[in-house]
Amino acid sequence: MTVPTPASQILVVDDVLFDEHRSRGYHPERPERLAAARAAVERCVSEGLTTRRITARDATDEELTAVHSPGYLENLAKLAGHHAALDPDTYLAPNSVAAARRAAGASAALVDALLDLPADGCPPPALALLRPPGHHAKRERGMGFCILNNVAVAAARALARGLSRVAIIDWDVHHGNGTQDIFWNDPRVLYVSLHQFPYYPGTGAVGETGEGDGRGYTVNVPLSAGAGDAVYEAAFTRIVLPLLESYAPELLLVSAGFDAHERDPLADMRVSDAGYSAMSTLVSRAAQGSAGGKLAFFLEGGYDLAALDSSLAATLRAAVDTASGPQGRSAAPMSYRHEDELNRARKTAAERWRGL
Repeated sequence: MTVPTPASQILVVDDVLFDEHRSRGYHPERPERLAAARAAVERCVSEGLTTRRITARDATDEELTAVHSPGYLENLAKLAGHHAALDPDTYLAPNSVAAARRAAGASAALVDALLDLPADGCPPPALALLRPPGHHAKRERGMGFCILNNVAVAAARALARGLSRVAIIDWDVHHGNGTQDIFWNDPRVLYVSLHQFPYYPGTGAVGETGEGDGRGYTVNVPLSAGAGDAVYEAAFTRIVLPLLESYAPELLLVSAGFDAHERDPLADMRVSDAGYSAMSTLVSRAAQGSAGGKLAFFLEGGYDLAALDSSLAATLRAAVDTASGPQGRSAAPMSYRHEDELNRARKTAAERWRGL
């Protein structure tokens, strides 16, 4: 394990309002998840990581309508203050809409903080500790535990600030159908998802690549159950990193779900803490290219509390010390099935990105 030096820093945004999003009964998307994530940050601080806290704020109407329909936002406003459900998986408590608006605004505030850093030197990585999560929230509706799409609000904020190329890497075990939906036609956002397939929400097939000007700017890497560190690291080296090199993003955002972890109860993947460390190292090195180091992680899924704690800590350590090299278990052999899945995803992406 690499311990951060005292100079290591990360930008962090968080808010106590996120704890107010709480189901009346047991639900896997619960406040204890955020407590586990906060514990990971504090343990890294005890090892030498320093944090610069960014103040969360509510998202503006303009920021929300950039990624969500006015009709959906009006419906949410009517539900604010009440117990309700957007679908069988997605609950609303009296303060849930307020928490979602604060989470979306916190995402925009974190992007502002990154873009406002001095141009000289390499900026620290950034972390958004958010609830509710966001990547399933579509333009017209929330679903899959998600109310507003935090990472989409962040990407749209970056575009509004003048950037023209933003990349979103989604390593949550579930496909980020909402993020894909929002940027389906938009070449200013490259969306790359690694996820268990077939699985909830049923989207994310390799042939889903975007439409119109956005064709080829959605890249899905669907993986069958049992994929572990070797598969994910190979997906990064064969597909994700060449894509980022070709696209040359000015900002790199990660939908950082930790439910592909081998201990997670809601999925069937086998990624270890070391696997998340390896992915973090690789994505951090990629950000140091065209993006000048501008990288932010947005908390999505992860439902085993101990695994969420340990894998987020591993991600943060790697993000601030990319020189140590990936620490995944890449020496383990891959199945023929996973090799075939990676080959098909790379071949499909190569129809638009010739460098693969």
